[in-house]
Amino acid sequence: MANPETKGRPDGAVPSIELRGISKSFGPVQANKDITLRVMPGTIHGIIGENGAGKSTLMSILYGFYKADAGEIIINRKPTTIPDSQAAIAAGIGMVFQHFKLVENFSVLENVILGAEDGGLLRPSLAKARKLLGELSKEYELNVDPDALIEDIGVGMQQRVEILKALYRHADILILDEPTGVLTPSEADHLFRILNGLKDEGKTIILITHKLREIMDITDTVSVMRRGEMTATVKTSETSPEQLAELMVGRKVLLRVEKRPAQPGAKVLEVENLRVIDEKKVERLKGVSFNVQAGEILGIAGVSGNGQSELLEVLGGYQSATGTVRVNGQDIDLTGRFSDGQSRRARGIAHVPEDRQREGLIMDFTAWENTAFGYHNDPKYSKGLLMDNDALRRDTEEKMQRFDVRPPNCWQPAKSFSGGNQQKIVLAREIERNPDLLLIGQPTRGVDIGAIEFIHQQIVALRDQGKAIVLVSVELEEILSLSDRIIVMFDGQIMGERLPDQTNEQELGLLMAGMKGQAA
Repeated sequence: MANPETKGRPDGAVPSIELRGISKSFGPVQANKDITLRVMPGTIHGIIGENGAGKSTLMSILYGFYKADAGEIIINRKPTTIPDSQAAIAAGIGMVFQHFKLVENFSVLENVILGAEDGGLLRPSLAKARKLLGELSKEYELNVDPDALIEDIGVGMQQRVEILKALYRHADILILDEPTGVLTPSEADHLFRILNGLKDEGKTIILITHKLREIMDITDTVSVMRRGEMTATVKTSETSPEQLAELMVGRKVLLRVEKRPAQPGAKVLEVENLRVIDEKKVERLKGVSFNVQAGEILGIAGVSGNGQSELLEVLGGYQSATGTVRVNGQDIDLTGRFSDGQSRRARGIAHVPEDRQREGLIMDFTAWENTAFGYHNDPKYSKGLLMDNDALRRDTEEKMQRFDVRPPNCWQPAKSFSGGNQQKIVLAREIERNPDLLLIGQPTRGVDIGAIEFIHQQIVALRDQGKAIVLVSVELEEILSLSDRIIVMFDGQIMGERLPDQTNEQELGLLMAGMKGQAA
């Protein structure tokens, strides 16, 4: 059988990267098992697998963050030892991580040269970097303001800065770990244009993603990992999303949400004329009004930064506002005096925040400690005046089993779980509290296909129990498949309401861009 990495390549073409027999264990957990991988130059090579399959570990070995227990790395025919990231950079490898490695109060220019300065004098380094940065930005359509502070630019622009950092260091091999997890659809499209431009220039790109549509759209070859092993490598043009999903999880996976029609009941959430003005005196919500009934999922679509986050923050209890919010017919305080998350939970509101690492978890705390947050006063966790930690740990272990958190170790700190398993910990904590109203932001951001199927099933099951759900997602496919009703936000306002079976991504996209007339 022809090797998919070399099929169709010119005679004499050799891999840019070759990994032979790579193995890596963390205590009793073997993250990588005897992995062999070949990536050809001038191609985009996808690596997919469930969360915890070992993808990021493998790439971290290639980038020098981890040292393999066994195996060999060959770069452009040359056996290469990569003990740290500096050695990887010297070998022409750059990596853009899922969670960016940028200093927020530094400028773009300062971040790009950080660690790559020319000698002790900073001024010449900055001048040289500014010139090269302009050339790279123009050549690859990155369009980044070198003087902008990282804290003042969006995540899409921050990702371009990470790519510029790699290119500034002369990377010929670029690794991207879940690059679209925090991007809007339009930002993702722009990223793919950039990656295709880099490929045309002869760069070699490895793309780690869980999104099968992205794999099919942009990669030339795709490798599939499962439970630490490489299970298949195929040409993308010779496979399908269904085949890849089955290779990833070892079983057939539903790529669509199966649910019966909603049976809406009484109004659970009523929002009237909600307004939010931030600390810079900018109006983020401009008179938003809507309601959600028991037994239905209201999807909120919109490009990030158009008020959806502020809406969830107000409803979740950590943003003050004016207007009226009622839950089960009772007014909720919006002044900030009593509008904390604890009082919201007492009213039957559960909240899965958009940013699990900043708002949903304390990364250095264990899984069992994280499942207690917000619910530590629950009587079943009490032993007199003290918390019954044993009971809490047992409860956490049961939740981890039900939600298939891997590894199911309640003593493991949150930061050592993959992104999808971190999300499952937050979902288990909130969903299993039997809330009347579930607020959920970006439920499957950075989550693999098998876990997406499971998370969607849990959300639909909660709806079928008669609960009200507010779903915020930048994934239009997710909004269309999960929601019973959809509202679209732009610039802090509701642009329109649609039923999923009476609209499409194009119409929603126009509303998301503020083009109400064209959408109609």
